[in-house]
Amino acid sequence: MSVPSTIQQQINTLRQELNKHSYNYYVLDAPTIPDSEYDRLMRELETLEAQYPETITSDSPTQRVGGQALSQFAEFVHKQPMLSLNNAFSQEELNDFDRRIREKLNLDSIEYTAEPKIDGLAISLHYENGILVAAATRGDGTHGEDVTQNIRTIKIIPLRLQGDDYPAILEVRGEVYMPLAKFNAYNQQQKQKGERVFANPRNAAAGSLRQLDPRMTASRPLSMTCYGTGIIEGGTLPDKYSDIVACLKRWGLPTSAYFKVVQGAQGCWDYYEDLHKQRAKMPFDIDGVVYKVNSNKQRDIMGFISRAPRWALAHKMPAQEVMTELLAIDIQVGRTGALTPVARLAPVSVGGVTVTNATLHNQDEIDRKDIRVGDTVIIRRAGDVIPEIVASVLEKRPANSQAFVLPTQCPVCGSAVVRLKEEAVARCEGSLNCPAQRKQAIQHFASRKAMNIEGLGEKLIEQLVDANLIHNPADLYRLTSDQLANLERMGKKSADNVIQALTNSRQTTLARFLYALGIREVGESTARTLANYFGDLNAIQQASEIDLQKVPDVGEVVAQQIYHFFHEPHNQAIILKLQQAGVQWATINPVASNATSNNVTNTTATNVNSIFTGKSVVLTGTLTQMSREDATERLLQMGAKVSSSVSKKTDYVVAGENAGSKLEKAQTLGVTILDESQFLTHLK
Repeated sequence: MSVPSTIQQQINTLRQELNKHSYNYYVLDAPTIPDSEYDRLMRELETLEAQYPETITSDSPTQRVGGQALSQFAEFVHKQPMLSLNNAFSQEELNDFDRRIREKLNLDSIEYTAEPKIDGLAISLHYENGILVAAATRGDGTHGEDVTQNIRTIKIIPLRLQGDDYPAILEVRGEVYMPLAKFNAYNQQQKQKGERVFANPRNAAAGSLRQLDPRMTASRPLSMTCYGTGIIEGGTLPDKYSDIVACLKRWGLPTSAYFKVVQGAQGCWDYYEDLHKQRAKMPFDIDGVVYKVNSNKQRDIMGFISRAPRWALAHKMPAQEVMTELLAIDIQVGRTGALTPVARLAPVSVGGVTVTNATLHNQDEIDRKDIRVGDTVIIRRAGDVIPEIVASVLEKRPANSQAFVLPTQCPVCGSAVVRLKEEAVARCEGSLNCPAQRKQAIQHFASRKAMNIEGLGEKLIEQLVDANLIHNPADLYRLTSDQLANLERMGKKSADNVIQALTNSRQTTLARFLYALGIREVGESTARTLANYFGDLNAIQQASEIDLQKVPDVGEVVAQQIYHFFHEPHNQAIILKLQQAGVQWATINPVASNATSNNVTNTTATNVNSIFTGKSVVLTGTLTQMSREDATERLLQMGAKVSSSVSKKTDYVVAGENAGSKLEKAQTLGVTILDESQFLTHLK
């Protein structure tokens, strides 16, 4: 019958597209579509050719295995072709495969072998008298590339076989791949150096093995697993493939730890399901399972079709890489203020799960991959890992696409978005006001080392925020006992205790208050240093970045964080509300010589002259009359420098109960030691 012109055109288009993708994959090592899309196109062409056999030509992609050898490598001719395998995508197709074999062999049950289909590069190893003499890629199945020198750099591949019972000429076939852990580590190193990273382990293996300089291959963490044999001369091998695998292992060749002998179609299916569950934790990427008739005699009876053996089958697992459309890029603001771009995708099944979102990490990643809204993108999902966009398919990019740029204002609260030098993450500066950061900001504000509001724990804060009773730290001081008592697991007494704790917290220190604000990079020590240096909050708020860098231990990045925080209007408004709510502290005498120029009012400063003024003091052991934090605050108010370690420059060591190595070191160095009683006397 005649072939409709539309069908012929469809077939021609499919062949052109498959040939182009085969060239990109096998020759250039630069695939533009995931394997699942290639498989879909191939199956579509196979279906059409089955319906219209007269359209089949010798140059159709269905009639060959792969692509051509690169001209830079010497050509290698395979005496026994390296064929590919037919694919199955369902249990029904597996059952059909088993049924055909049972009918052909006239047997009730068939013994199969099952092993992972590793996602790497097929390789043929040639041994003569136990010595590795050649290695080649599969190429188009007949003509491959001679990569002997590169293969010799892979340490897991023996240059000489062990034992002495191997054939004089032995061809071993297997898969070269890059283990996942080493792949991730390699890519991380490349990112740090600002160099090219691989899209996936398969590309990494192919690109590494086909380097013209063997030293480049040697620097890549490649491995290999053997899965069969080719030409055998001057010796024999056992009939069963499982016994052959045992021989290969005995001769020092790497074989699969997941290799197994199974019985019948059900045994194959059970193996498939078990391996699918393990897939996310396996040390290498797989895209399916390979079943083979175990007996070579039975294989000979089954024979071959044009491009694959009838006695073997590749049972593909759900694709981990697929294509879909990038509909939009939204911005999520995390609990720490970090802005994360998230891709909104046209729904697509990846690894058996429908995916609609994928992380884009940060602006640098978007720029590096050149990802834009409207692009057709390749999505990858390995196991339970969050899906990510591997790359855009540039040939399908809309003509009017525009590069994506992160917003300069927080999409949640409108505060400024700042990205500091040498940081990949951009952050919202409205930490005290931003709803996305609300719970974490209030929890930190109330914590023991900050405002020390007893009874105001994480769960209670969550209830208060969820009930819309508080929106920022200043709202805490407007709470009433009745509001608290109405919350779950809160009675009148507990509510009164929290209100009393809030009242007590109003009288604090400048250092605690600064720490409670949750300024990035400002911990307890830096907060104390700032308080001691400037003496007053107003001076810190008005300080320039240059002024802030004059503070001991405050560098450029920390100064930027402090400056941006205090110049964010939302933060300024909440600090004012806290002061209006009665939060206060004693102004201390500033260390900064330019404090007056920063509008510090010193008339209310506590000018204290004591033995600690200008001295280095170390606290060790347990104090019974006050906490270590309170003792530190008192010393700082007296102009002391509180250190965490004892040295020759230490002036005093205050030793409480159970003082340890610091006390011993002080005694050795002859440092003046004060017990708690002496310390309290000097404080008074």
